[in-house]
Amino acid sequence: MSLIIATRKSKLAQVQTEIVTDMIKDKLGLESEKLFVVTEGDKRLDVTLDKIGGKGLFVKEIEIALMRREAHGAVHSMKDVPFFLEHCFELAAMPAREDARDAFVSMNGVSFFDLPKKARVGTSSLRRSVELKLLRPDLEIVPIRGNVQTRIDKIEKENLDGIILAAAGLKRMDMESIITNYFEPKDFVPAVGQGALGIEILKDNEEGQILKRLDNMEVRHCVEAERSFMRALNGGCHSPIGAYAELRGQDIYLIGMYQLEDKIVKKDIFGNREDRIKLGEVLAEKLVK
Repeated sequence: MSLIIATRKSKLAQVQTEIVTDMIKDKLGLESEKLFVVTEGDKRLDVTLDKIGGKGLFVKEIEIALMRREAHGAVHSMKDVPFFLEHCFELAAMPAREDARDAFVSMNGVSFFDLPKKARVGTSSLRRSVELKLLRPDLEIVPIRGNVQTRIDKIEKENLDGIILAAAGLKRMDMESIITNYFEPKDFVPAVGQGALGIEILKDNEEGQILKRLDNMEVRHCVEAERSFMRALNGGCHSPIGAYAELRGQDIYLIGMYQLEDKIVKKDIFGNREDRIKLGEVLAEKLVK
């Protein structure tokens, strides 16, 4: 038996899928192959995600491939997966999570904290934009999209002082050496699910069910807490929202940020990991009050 795993075509998406195909071989003893899918989010690089429908644009065409049974499963970056999945799909496994932090990449090596007044910093993320402005209100935020290498190239092409990227992607692509600064999650709250991988399947695909054996419960519990917070706030690309959870023994710590009108609110909560879904909901309530 050989499993077909759907993925986007970008270099990072392929690297992430190879992490999963290696697990399929090592843990399940099965062969697998990739099915490349071009998503709407990959085609529309001229505008920011909030203007064309949000993060689901990286998932929809891949889900169509699953529905057509062209693939047994699909690998996503969890931060790209909407909090609402159609009832016929499920997240079979969240097998791995890299560094969840955001990173600053400056090609001239100048630290983010030493940037000159009115420095130009590139990002297409609403969340990153508002968090940058909290740290440095003087910055000029320049919208940039594209794959990792395209965005790095834009530093020089668009005369930027630097850009913000997910540390996880850079580390997975063996590009950690270009990171100038890391932002700690309490200071710069990451995107929901950032750094985590998710394997989506069609619920009634019997062969796809075997992928559930790749689940990492520690990763799942943290991401479920973060997604519960996002779901309670009905958050997506249209609203700056971030959350980060970490396990502390049998307990879980969760911090969240959200924009209420023109104010950024940030709060945290601590409780038993078994109550992670409720904790996400309670944190959302705390935040809007």
